[in-house]
Amino acid sequence: MRKIKIWLTNIAKNNLIFRKISRKLLYIFRFIRFKIRGLGQKVDDKIILFSSFNGKSYTDSPKAIYKYMKDNEKYSEYKFVWAFKEPEKYKYLEENKNTKVIKQGTREYEKYLSKAKYWIFNYRAADHQYPKKNQIFLQCWHGTPLKRLGYDIENSDNILNTKKEIRYKYKTDAKKFRFLLSPSKFATEKFISAWNLKEVKKENCVVEEGYPRNDFLINYTSDDVKLIKEKLGISNVNKKIILYAPTWRDNQHTSGIGYTYKTEIDFDNLQKELGQDYIILFRAHYLVANTFDFKRYEGFIYDVSNIDDVNELYIISDILITDYSSVFFDYANLKRPIIYYMYDLDKYKDDMRGFYIDLNELPGNIVKTKEALIKEVKDVSNNFACNEKYKKFNEKYNYLDDGNASRRVVGKVILNER
Repeated sequence: MRKIKIWLTNIAKNNLIFRKISRKLLYIFRFIRFKIRGLGQKVDDKIILFSSFNGKSYTDSPKAIYKYMKDNEKYSEYKFVWAFKEPEKYKYLEENKNTKVIKQGTREYEKYLSKAKYWIFNYRAADHQYPKKNQIFLQCWHGTPLKRLGYDIENSDNILNTKKEIRYKYKTDAKKFRFLLSPSKFATEKFISAWNLKEVKKENCVVEEGYPRNDFLINYTSDDVKLIKEKLGISNVNKKIILYAPTWRDNQHTSGIGYTYKTEIDFDNLQKELGQDYIILFRAHYLVANTFDFKRYEGFIYDVSNIDDVNELYIISDILITDYSSVFFDYANLKRPIIYYMYDLDKYKDDMRGFYIDLNELPGNIVKTKEALIKEVKDVSNNFACNEKYKKFNEKYNYLDDGNASRRVVGKVILNER
């Protein structure tokens, strides 16, 4: 079966007509099945369905909203349903009597899609899954955009979707939204444009109250830091911690595996130059499906790609290295050094996505070579200061991150406060 899937994916990559026909047939089949599974299911005003990154993890704003409601007596009558691709890993959530864990994509999952009053996701709902008129889909999304999205993409090097196909997906999504979360005025403007919300008369669906997930970055304690380091086995490591969190590349995809990522860092030289004073936490993007073997760098590089909540990695890190990932927007709340390793900047800017902001705004330096990266790590370790540029960045993009976004969002979406 896997070989057949790989074969069909390879055909779809290279044959647009085949891709369109196969996707249409699959959509029709899934849509009919979704409708059949939902027959007789009445919407229950006290059921909330959560999913993060399409069921891959327990994290992000859905997690923050869930924890806020779970721990608040005001919402004790609600039933919380979490959907995961590997539900057995999250059965511990059912220690809370109001929480149920189910498997994403199953008959049971689609039954809850039909009966839950609220869908709280940070990723797309499948194309064939539509909320009823009396259901509320809260799209939390998962980041302030640096890279262009949806209708704003002018050049697309996406190996699985043309620009037209990307826009179709965003239009399909927009029709489903009751609410779309935004962390800032900047993001609101880009989201309205990216999803072409004015065309579907949804520009007023944006809830500009900050990302609930960032409440943790404001409210965490030293005990949280201690527990996370213990979980990772680095509580006794007396070295500075670098979090390396690159994004995915639209044009790097392997049939049967998914989007892949090739690390473009000379880890041998990094270990030679930095190993005495630093350790690296390597965090692959959630869309990256390939695995990484760092056995030869044991004690220097820790693969933390399987840690669900990247916030845990933020608060224990002294330095962030990234490229075009939106992680730096959130990390900037911590007022710590950020380095942008953009070895393929010209190609990425011109051939793939393009950017929403002037890179001169970034609260940190861009480096393009392996040598410059090592030099920059040493420099920010000794000379970093949260300067005026950094402060202006937070004032523009993170001014709503005050530790209370979960309360505000739940008030607007669940309690209908205005």
